[in-house]
Amino acid sequence: MHFARPEYLNLLWGLPALGLFFFCAFRARRKRLERVVSPILASRLTEEFSRSKAVWKAILLTGFYVFGILAIARPQWGARLETVHRRGVDIIVALDTSFSMNAEDIAPDRLEKAKGEIRRLLQRSEGDRIGLVTFSGSGMVQCPLTLDHGAIELFLDAATAGMISEPGTSLAAAIETATSAFIEKERKYKVLVLFTDGEDLEGQVDKAIRKAREAGVIIYAVGIGTAQGKPIPIRDSKGDVIEYRKDPDGQVVISSLDERSLAEIAAETGGRYFRATTSENEIEALYNDISGMEKKELESRLFQNFEDRFQYPLSLAILFLVAALWINERRKPGGTWLSRLRTGRQSAIDNP
Repeated sequence: MHFARPEYLNLLWGLPALGLFFFCAFRARRKRLERVVSPILASRLTEEFSRSKAVWKAILLTGFYVFGILAIARPQWGARLETVHRRGVDIIVALDTSFSMNAEDIAPDRLEKAKGEIRRLLQRSEGDRIGLVTFSGSGMVQCPLTLDHGAIELFLDAATAGMISEPGTSLAAAIETATSAFIEKERKYKVLVLFTDGEDLEGQVDKAIRKAREAGVIIYAVGIGTAQGKPIPIRDSKGDVIEYRKDPDGQVVISSLDERSLAEIAAETGGRYFRATTSENEIEALYNDISGMEKKELESRLFQNFEDRFQYPLSLAILFLVAALWINERRKPGGTWLSRLRTGRQSAIDNP
């Protein structure tokens, strides 16, 4: 036998305090009466009080306390085996970490907004395996496909703009890296979600899309930013903006969201394009689309579950409480033989 909530058993340490409470209550009752009347009169007034019944009532209330605690601690015994299956799809999340993701045309900036969207997706996709790819001029698998979404969170927190040494933005590298991270023998259950502003400085994306489509990968894209765009800030160690990125001609670069390219990439593989918004409703729509796909069994585990038996101590606790409430601390009419003897002797003295 074991307990599902053993922490409640610590309440049993209150038993000595409960016993002390009943002891002090009995003594206090007698002392309060003796302060008002003489000891002889106090004895007569308490003749109808049964001390043994009061003791039994205290014992029963103590039993109610003990078995009540055992009930809420949930004793369990009698194990049964259950097989739990987890079904879902494989999702690779590709996060753009190029310097253009530092643009602040969406609060607080594009990269932090993308991270927030990915966290929302993680919350919705509890039964799916998820992997993380970061990319700029090239792509890198940060975390392979896993059911441990906490691991994805750790890598996501560490992601920064410019973390990949090769500068630029290559959507082709992101798609190729993500495609290779899936299990090759399967031609379905594969989803790639791009979180990017859509700017592609390297090209060659058509070839990468063709390979993804042949491998059975469906691409969804979430556009981060605005069509108007913003300059790309450069910050010092304190986080203050010291200047903005410029092109080779010395002109400040304005980075904007390329929705058309992202929509075309998604459509080529049967996916959809969504634009990031403050409400993040697009993540709900995206995952609703994914959840309608055919799912595979990702994990099967055999669990040993114990049967709850709290009803037994709970029944005893109720029985003890009812018995305690049923006990009347007054003696039966006529009292005990000792009280009747005392009453007769006193009557003989008063009426010689």
